[in-house]
Amino acid sequence: MITSTHYLVLGAILALIGTVGVLTRRNVVVILMSIELILNAANLNLVAFARELNQIQGQVFAVFIIAIAVAEASVGLGILIALFRNKETVDAGEIDLLKW
Repeated sequence: MITSTHYLVLGAILALIGTVGVLTRRNVVVILMSIELILNAANLNLVAFARELNQIQGQVFAVFIIAIAVAEASVGLGILIALFRNKETVDAGEIDLLKW
C-alpha cells in the first residue's frame, strides 16, 4: 500500500534534485527545468496532504502552481531566446546584459 509518506519522500527527493540543479548548473535551460522540478515537488506534497486530510484545497493550490509554472516557462523561454539572439550563449555566467 502506498501511503502519504511515500509521496512526501518522493516530493523531498524531487525538491532536492531541483535545488541541486539550480545551484550547480550554468545552463539557463537546465536551471529552468530545475525550477519546474521544485514546483512539481510542491504540487506533489500539496496533493498528498490534501489526500491525507480529505480536503480539496491542496489540489486547488496545485492547479494554481501549475498555471504559474506554465507562465514562468513561457516567459523564461522567451527571455532565453532573446538573450540567445544577443549573446549566442545559454551559459548563465556569460549573460551580463544587466551590468553597467
